[in-house]
Amino acid sequence: MLNRRRLLTLIPALQLRAAAESKMTLCIHQTTTAAAGYRKSLEGYARAGIKQVEIVPPLVDPYIKTEGVAGAKRLLADLGLTAVSHGGARGLWDPGPERAQALENLKHNAEVAAEMRIDRMVAPCTATGKFGPDDYARAVANIREAGDVARQFRVTLMMEFTRSSTFIATLPTALRLVREAGHPNVRPMLDFYHFWSGLSKFEDLEQIRAGEIHHVHFQDVPDMPRELLDSSTREIPGTGVTPIPKILRALSQKGYAGPLSVELFAPKYQNGDPYEVARAIREKAERFLQPA
Repeated sequence: MLNRRRLLTLIPALQLRAAAESKMTLCIHQTTTAAAGYRKSLEGYARAGIKQVEIVPPLVDPYIKTEGVAGAKRLLADLGLTAVSHGGARGLWDPGPERAQALENLKHNAEVAAEMRIDRMVAPCTATGKFGPDDYARAVANIREAGDVARQFRVTLMMEFTRSSTFIATLPTALRLVREAGHPNVRPMLDFYHFWSGLSKFEDLEQIRAGEIHHVHFQDVPDMPRELLDSSTREIPGTGVTPIPKILRALSQKGYAGPLSVELFAPKYQNGDPYEVARAIREKAERFLQPA
């Protein structure tokens, strides 16, 4: 029989073995074709052969007002789609003046996610104010408070660092804060675009613990001066300069096996035909999945 100490030493290896036996899967974030709305975007994805989606409040909430949560779930089922995440819980981590409203928004969005049987929500940090060391101590309390709200709905919040944030802009900062808070309903995630175009370094991936990353956004960085990059310059994986295979291998070695959610903001995608956009994404991105 294994004693407790021996079992704890085996857990990371078991997590990595389980990840190796599963696989990363292609997903599309509804922001990518935001102008199409909830129904039309999902219909286009399904027609293009996509199986997983990340829904967002600006699209699903208006649909729920007319069709109800049951209608939103039924549409997914009828199209053979699985909603793997609910996106866009902002303002939860930094000690900003709008945090009280952010917590109220969290309650609404977490309730929708729970009713749709979605167990995770993306929570980016987009703060642009001026912060000091004491603010990071307060952030730990904020993380625990938001985690307590999420736990009521059996939802996990995924902290997303963003390249332009002045508070949580790098992978090491996100990892450190989530670990210090130690809340079971708050986990770190990684966005390819924020990682490769921002202040993080490739070596930062070594800091990830086995099974620690809970979700991944999957985009490419175009070959242009980094000073000109913004949200609208994200590109389909395989069309830019990001070392995608190298990063995917690193994530796989750390035990990640889950959705790779393509989230794009350029008008040519957001205003495009969801089927054509999804088809182009699948054509370019799926070649990375088998090696990963």
